This record gives sequence, structure tokens and C-alpha cells, in this order.
Amino acid sequence: MLDLIVPLVVSSIIVKLFMDWWINTASKLGFKGRDMNKPGEVYAVEASGVWVILSIVFGIMSYIAIERYGDARTDVIPILSITSTLLLAGLLGFFDDILGWKKGISPLKRVVFTIPVSLPLVVVKAGSSTIELPFIGVLDLGLIYPLVIIPIGVLGAANAFNMIAGYNGLEASQSIILFLYMSILSYLTGRFDAIYITVPTIAAITVFLLLYNKYPAKAFPGNSFTYGIGALYATIAIYWNLEKYAVLSFTLYFIELLLFLRGLKNGVYKENFGIPQEDGSLKPPYDKSYSLTHIAIRVVTRIKGKCYEKDVVLFIALFQTLVCSISLLLVYSRIL
Repeated sequence: MLDLIVPLVVSSIIVKLFMDWWINTASKLGFKGRDMNKPGEVYAVEASGVWVILSIVFGIMSYIAIERYGDARTDVIPILSITSTLLLAGLLGFFDDILGWKKGISPLKRVVFTIPVSLPLVVVKAGSSTIELPFIGVLDLGLIYPLVIIPIGVLGAANAFNMIAGYNGLEASQSIILFLYMSILSYLTGRFDAIYITVPTIAAITVFLLLYNKYPAKAFPGNSFTYGIGALYATIAIYWNLEKYAVLSFTLYFIELLLFLRGLKNGVYKENFGIPQEDGSLKPPYDKSYSLTHIAIRVVTRIKGKCYEKDVVLFIALFQTLVCSISLLLVYSRIL
């Protein structure tokens, strides 16, 4: 239990210390961004995700310290490569954050720059070349796995997780749900080492969500959060051979991609934000839906008459929970 409790406590305390300092410092420097889903000039501190990433790393490092100074029963090389990938992805996102929204790294360059993020996994030949994918089955990919599949997996997860974002608490609640279900599956299938990564991750994100990012948010997670958390999710799936579950659990992000492509076909490079009304409710930004957030606004408005920012986050969180529950059932029961 010490292996779980210490990383949990460390990551929770450090994220609070970092965030208290960052909110004060960033406010003095004017490093704030407008909250697009609220009427008027409402601002929150930007680029806060990097501190969540660092807090997770410190939590994981505390677990490594317990192992190395204790019975040393765990191979720490996989865990160190995971933390390296997490740091590289978070650093890439942080550069994008500090350069500014729509002023930073272009979408194409983001994709290209994400490729080296997977190098810590490639150089240690992470995971198993034999993978199991939904609807396809078991494949032995040999060297194609570390040299091709791993970079594609990390790149895809990091960029995909960045697609459903832009609402107070949305990215954080999504990641908590994803990592919670990953923890449950890891426990049920005996992949206990993975839990020592997911527990400090969930702890740090939960503190960030409850104290700083829930509506009305004091801080935005930014791309440092979405890139880092997306890459971390992929690395856990890669190391512990959970690719099939990871792909299924990302169903909403595949839907988001299709909606994004629909927008490009119609000449729209979509934004997820709604159009805020004076009473705080939201209207769809386009005639058609090009994001799950747009669908959420339309559905909730039809049901309740009005849709607020918290409704969008709850709507997507419920669907993510449903997706993860079904994915867990299918994979654990070997139905798919």
C-alpha cells in the first residue's frame, strides 16, 4: 500500500504547491487567456498543464525511489522511459502554450514535432510486438511495432486528446475517467505495475480539477496537459499490451476526428467553443455540428431549453464513462 499511497500524496501536494505559485506568478505577468464560453471579458491563467505533468512525474519518481531503496522487485527502465515520454510531450505543449493561442506551433508542425516524443519508448523497444486490436485480432508486427506503431500510437493519442477541449473541467474530467478505467482493467488483468503510474496521475489531475479547473476555472490546462496526458495514456497501453482497450476507449476522439473532417469538407476549421449568451447559456457556433461539444449544446438545449458550459462537460463525461464501461466489458470478457 505504501507504493500507492506515497506517489498519490506526493503528486497531490506538489500539484497544489505548483499551481498556487503559478496562478500568482502568471497573474502578475499577465499570462492569462480569455474564457471563450463566458459572456464579457473573463480570463484564467494559461499553460497550467505543465505543472500537472511535473507533479505526476514527481509522484512516479517517488514510487521508483521506494522500489530502488526497498526490495527492488520492479524493472524501472520502462517507468523511466514512460516519464521521459510524458515530459517531452508536456514540453512540446508548453512551447505551444507560451507562444499563444493561434500564434504558436501550426497544426501540421504539432503533428511532426510529436513524432520524437515517442523516442524514449522506441530506444528501449517498449511493449510487445504481438498486439491485439478490435475487429482485427492478434498480430505479430516484429520490428514494425517499435519503429512504426509506437510513434504512430503516441502521436495519435497526444493529438487526439487535444481535440475535445476548451471547456472548464472538460480535459481534466475526461482524463480522470480514462485513467480510472485503465486502472480497473490493469487490476483485473494482473497488470499491477501500471496502477503505480495511473494512481499519481489521477490524484494530480483530480486536485487540479477540483481546486483550479472546475467551473468557473481559475486556470486552463493548455496543450501541455493534453499532449502530455494523451501520450501517457498511449505509453501505458503500449507497455502493458492494452492497445485494444485503448483504441476502443478513444471512440469519442475518433468521432471527433470525423466531425472535424466534416468541417474541413464544408470549409470550416472548427472551434469547440459555443456562443455565450448574456445569461451564461451557450448557442451552437455553426449551422452544423463539427464537434461533440456542438452536439452536446444542441442535445441539451433540446432537452432542457438551455445549455450551459457545465452541461456540455457532464454530457461528454457521461458518454466517455459509457464508452469506457463498454470497452472494459468487451476486452475483459474477450467478447471482441
